[in-house]
Amino acid sequence: MSTSSLTAARRLDALAAYIFLAPFAVIYATFLVYPFFKGLWISLHDWELAGNYRKYIGLLNYEDMWSDTIFWKTVGNTLTFVAMTVPTMTALALVLALAVFGQGRLKGVLRSVFFMSSVFSVSVVTLIWSMVLSADNGLLVPLFNLIGVKPVNFLGHPTLAMPSIALTTLWWGVGLPMALFLAALSQIPPELYEAAELDHASRFSVLKNITLPSIRHTVLLVLVLQIVGQFQIFGQAHLMTQGGPANRTRTLVQYIYETSFRDWQVGYATAMSFGLFILMLGFTMLQLWLGRRGDE
Repeated sequence: MSTSSLTAARRLDALAAYIFLAPFAVIYATFLVYPFFKGLWISLHDWELAGNYRKYIGLLNYEDMWSDTIFWKTVGNTLTFVAMTVPTMTALALVLALAVFGQGRLKGVLRSVFFMSSVFSVSVVTLIWSMVLSADNGLLVPLFNLIGVKPVNFLGHPTLAMPSIALTTLWWGVGLPMALFLAALSQIPPELYEAAELDHASRFSVLKNITLPSIRHTVLLVLVLQIVGQFQIFGQAHLMTQGGPANRTRTLVQYIYETSFRDWQVGYATAMSFGLFILMLGFTMLQLWLGRRGDE
């Protein structure tokens, strides 16, 4: 085949590739690229939710954000929540996956039970746990009365409110990472476990030397997904505590929502959204970097 024919064939292949890529590129640009730069443009304005008031103010929103004590309080609350939920969710999901992995009717039922909570909406989950944790007529009140202790107002307690929201989130969200770990465990060659059994390796040794190294990429995936997801906590805190008591559970997404839709300061809320984006990006890149170092 001549050089001109090869060039023409490559051009046809490239054209076909661009044609197949075009629908995705259009959707990606429409729903991700354009909103990103539009949001960046809005963050440089005093932009009200209603009306046509638009005033370019440069980096003033970011300067206000830097000196906003409530913003930094919500950042601290969000980081606290992420620290409570991400490692715990990952470890709990792995333990449950190891416990229910394998054949058997009971394990199949348990897999369904543990995953079932993940299909509930946030309103249903918060309603259930608000009923459990209520100090007036909650499901724990009879237990407190039985032992002669005054019922604890978990959601109104300055120290216990955030752990209560974290517990609710763990109960709600453990199903998906458990399913990911189950899928990863099913891909481990059984010959490795058979060889370990012949060598009379202990369960801890099998877990340390076979199971965990084989699913390390799934562990990294779960950690990244949890970091991204838990940084965006909103519904639990908004519905269970409304950010109280004394802003102890007001999260960054909740503050962004209130600033935009209650105070109509869309420009400032968008600037805080980019602050959240930078936080999520930083922690995700750190996790990916640590994961790559572990592969070396």
